[in-house]
Amino acid sequence: MYEKLALTVAGSDSGGGAGVQADLKTFEAHGVYGASVVTALTAQNTLGVKSSMPVPPDFVRLQLEAVFEDFPFAAIKTGMLADKSIVAVVADALQALSGCVPLVVDPVMVSTSGHRLLEDSAVEALKEQLFPLAAVVTPNLPELFVLTGFSDPTAAGKHLSQNFPNVYVLVKGGHDHGPECTDVLWLDGQSRSFSFPRVETTHTHGTGCTLSAAICARLALGDDVPTAVEKAKVFAYHALVHAPVHIGKGRGPVAWRH
Repeated sequence: MYEKLALTVAGSDSGGGAGVQADLKTFEAHGVYGASVVTALTAQNTLGVKSSMPVPPDFVRLQLEAVFEDFPFAAIKTGMLADKSIVAVVADALQALSGCVPLVVDPVMVSTSGHRLLEDSAVEALKEQLFPLAAVVTPNLPELFVLTGFSDPTAAGKHLSQNFPNVYVLVKGGHDHGPECTDVLWLDGQSRSFSFPRVETTHTHGTGCTLSAAICARLALGDDVPTAVEKAKVFAYHALVHAPVHIGKGRGPVAWRH
């Protein structure tokens, strides 16, 4: 019996390790019913992204209208949005829910294999139209630097949080180095850190999607943002520890059931 429903608005991963597929598996692992709006198709596997194709904006809008007509979502997350026209459609649809349903924005820009997943022209649209609606934004370090133009993580995180009052900014530290992986949660220029031992594994595909989806699921279940982030971090850590190493020839997926 599902007590809460969550929505993912993101791209599809044909390899099943990231995107909509990872989000739905993460929702399910938390006992949350997941619905989806697909914004882009990707041809990919554990070896990398071969190609991607945005869904026509009008069809993205039809998907959003369909799910909102039927389902009372307790939380929503966005992932790959591909281009500024899709960003505009999604932001327009979510505007009416701002302040009522918590929104997690994962600003997916580049795949692990280096394939561009968000047009350059869409970066400003993402900041102007979607970030102000969010409860929490979850950039990794490369995304943070693109969003701010800064090269120092602390200065960049503080700057981004001060530009979006009342919006939490979770700076993910997975691209950093060292014995610990530290994520920093910012709000209005103030920060709090979450550190876990760095897991030495090549099976990290979908880590960012899984973390943001876990935050979304925890928000749907009633947690506030700091609590949701803390619990999601524990979930993501164990997802790496228990990653199924037998899946795929390349950078395999994390585990959704521990």
